[in-house]
Amino acid sequence: MTPRPTLVVVGAGLAGAKAAEGARLAGFEGRIVIVGDEPTAPYERPPLSKSLLRGESDLEAARVHPADFYVQHEIELVVDRAVAFDLIVRRIELASGGAIDFDHTVIATGAAPRPVAVPGAQLEGVHHLRTVDDALRLRHAIRGADRVAVLGGGWIGSEVAASIRQMNTPVVLIDRAHVPLQRVLGNTIGEVFRELHADNGVDLRLGATVAELRGSTSVEAVVLGDGRVEQVDVVVVGIGVTPRIELAETTSALQVDDGIVVDEHLNAGVPGVYAAGDVANAWHPLYQRHLRIEHWANAVNQGLTAGGNAVGKRDPYTRLPYFFSDQYDVGLEYVGHAEPGDTVSVRGDLAARQFVAFWHHGGRVTAAMHLNVWGAIDDLKRIVEARAVIDTTRLQNVDVPLDELVA
Repeated sequence: MTPRPTLVVVGAGLAGAKAAEGARLAGFEGRIVIVGDEPTAPYERPPLSKSLLRGESDLEAARVHPADFYVQHEIELVVDRAVAFDLIVRRIELASGGAIDFDHTVIATGAAPRPVAVPGAQLEGVHHLRTVDDALRLRHAIRGADRVAVLGGGWIGSEVAASIRQMNTPVVLIDRAHVPLQRVLGNTIGEVFRELHADNGVDLRLGATVAELRGSTSVEAVVLGDGRVEQVDVVVVGIGVTPRIELAETTSALQVDDGIVVDEHLNAGVPGVYAAGDVANAWHPLYQRHLRIEHWANAVNQGLTAGGNAVGKRDPYTRLPYFFSDQYDVGLEYVGHAEPGDTVSVRGDLAARQFVAFWHHGGRVTAAMHLNVWGAIDDLKRIVEARAVIDTTRLQNVDVPLDELVA
């Protein structure tokens, strides 16, 4: 009897679970194994900084698939850590000492929180947020805290700070940028979020660096670069993540450069080897460059595409980058990819927190987002995909319907 071909998915997060699903949707009838180092079925991470952190939802609500999905689709979940690739004999070695032979593989190892490199970083009370256990520990700590410091004003930092305030705990948000979310949204839109957090009672220490976390055994204070001292008893580090490339680095056959470099089909340059999600630095045909995207929609859709392609399909991954965020009573959706030199144009009311923003270069819209303008995202996707030159006065004119900006 000819042995069944085997697909091994390394990483049991959202991208990994979707890769297994994508392979089955493509008609793959072989063996599928998902290897992950958390002792639980795959779950989605956005609730960790929001509803699950606040205690408004539980882990079951965050599951990628229903409990019986993996049994019904004959997908094996192996709790272990992949430590080495042998691409000659097509084998993945595990931390437990075992190994799994494969015909096809999808690497979906995700990303790890970046630690803060200052004295005191190892004190008790210093938290990172990447797993459900992290979220549960942090929830318990926040409920018993007098004041929490959040280091980093990016997406995780901003969402966690908002959740902490919604839990009625005092919080100070510390970031070296002068507005939250500056790296992605720039100063104009970032100012909207600065005012949003200030209006909701967040103490903001912006344009500030952290010199030290101070305490005997548990953290008691954050010392800023200018000598100011913020008294806190919990610290949340949210200064970004780094792709988990350790497995890829065990073989010279894979190119590593800010993640695992893959083509528009998510292939890593070796037959049958693909990557998806936070770890994949993928060539995007629209932008004609490699992009590594750390958001939910990318994990979902790249996972499906990589899983299907790994077992025989040849679908290019052309979806626009997309992400969403909810903070307090505002929600946003963003589509596309803006570069730091792009110009931003706004239609609507920044002060009222209800507007659409367009980033453009040479008249072509590279990215767009709305804040509390629900129903706009499909039009924004079409505008970005069109790559048409659009007069900025039309972009800003609320009397020109979004669906009339491009033919």
